[in-house]
Amino acid sequence: MSTPVIGVLALQGDVREHLIALAAADAVARPVRRPEELDDLDGLVIPGGESTTMSKLAVAFGMLEPLRERVKAGLPVYGTCAGMIMVADKLLDGREDQETLGGIEMIVRRNAFGRQNESFEAAVEVAGIEGGPVEGVFIRAPWVESVGAQVEVLARYDGHTVAVRQGNVLATSFHPELTGDHRVHALFVEMARQSVGTVGATT
Repeated sequence: MSTPVIGVLALQGDVREHLIALAAADAVARPVRRPEELDDLDGLVIPGGESTTMSKLAVAFGMLEPLRERVKAGLPVYGTCAGMIMVADKLLDGREDQETLGGIEMIVRRNAFGRQNESFEAAVEVAGIEGGPVEGVFIRAPWVESVGAQVEVLARYDGHTVAVRQGNVLATSFHPELTGDHRVHALFVEMARQSVGTVGATT
């Protein structure tokens, strides 16, 4: 079994926690800040943080278009919280100048679960993850308002969609990297492992 190399977009957000979780899930993990650092990756994590700031930094660092190209080419991507917003095709309440990468045919509402002081933890059953619920940390978290026909809903909380997958792109409203439970990262590492040698093969 190959050991995939997975980057964490290190423009803003909780990068260190994802690097630790990925390493615990048997991946080679590295921070990514420049377009050329995308070249030899088997997967990429887009962390939580502030989605409008992340969008602006991606433009400023010349990362936006290279990221879009890699997503379109099939690079496995996992977005958490702000990262979920970044991989959405559409936002309900984004700023006019806010850019996303796309990758999942869904409409996402930013900060849907409330402000910073309304953050909470909750047990979430995630399809495809064995061993019981995942402890989800929701911090100014988005939720998914609607999805396209090709999108698999993996989890709901309080009636709202909080985890989805479309092809090689995975997204969660919550932060599993903050809990010490690495099962969601292990799921993504397996996605990356299975895609090794196939990304971009048909482009």
